[in-house]
Amino acid sequence: MNYRHAFHAGNFADVMKHATLALVIDHLKQKSAPFRVIDTHAGRGTYDLRSEEAQRTGEWKSGIGRIVDATLPADIDGLLAPYLAAVKDADHTPGSPLTSYPGSPLLAHRLLRHDDRLVANELHPEDRAALTALFEQHRQVKVLGLDGWTALKSLLPPKERRGVVLVDPPYEEPGELKRLSDGLAEALRRFANGIYLLWYPIKDPKRTRAFHAAAAAHGADKMLVAEMLIRKPLDPDLLNGAGLLIVNPPYQLEGKLRRLLPFLAERLSVGLGAEAQTRTLTAGAVERRG
Repeated sequence: MNYRHAFHAGNFADVMKHATLALVIDHLKQKSAPFRVIDTHAGRGTYDLRSEEAQRTGEWKSGIGRIVDATLPADIDGLLAPYLAAVKDADHTPGSPLTSYPGSPLLAHRLLRHDDRLVANELHPEDRAALTALFEQHRQVKVLGLDGWTALKSLLPPKERRGVVLVDPPYEEPGELKRLSDGLAEALRRFANGIYLLWYPIKDPKRTRAFHAAAAAHGADKMLVAEMLIRKPLDPDLLNGAGLLIVNPPYQLEGKLRRLLPFLAERLSVGLGAEAQTRTLTAGAVERRG
């Protein structure tokens, strides 16, 4: 899966992932104590939707483009409010197309308070340079250039002892889901009470089920699977959906996602079989579906 994100910024997977990240950050802000956001595969931070790459695929038009200025049901509007506020920059005019889309580090930064911190790690030299330039005036942000899997170990535990870790690898090499599971095991040994958002593509559901079983064996107190399909996963060569394994999910997050994700699946669908679900993993088994 060759995943230079400039081609895919703002697509359905970004909407799901970033809306969830925004809800988690919103939860962390309910306490006055500062927290840290760690983004292990941060990308370049912002993406020009007028670029050749974005225009070639047009994926954002069937993603964020379908909801950014849409009239939404009241409960969905409330759930998406932190995310959409972070997506829209000061120059966005309602009703006109977006010209840029924030990657996860910029979106997180727009949601932080003064005392909160962000560590944005990106190995790719060109993307890291863009990320460094983006945040060079922001002292609460540290940009690093480690291998993402090394970062997942070396940056934990954070000094604040509370926060969220986003792991969103590009899935360009075989075995990335195993590396994700192994990385989680190591991370939990260092920061057992941290919130982890582990993103993965849904192409062949059999592979994701194997990943869930491996991750559940690590014995975290609670792990929540949230998945959204934009079409029935009949072709394993297509990106049919996206999932998040959420470790130590905040209180009430599951209920919020059970309302939000089915709406997004319907709004962002591209074929029959679009759906969303959540389920809790414990002791290596799928115990509950919703």
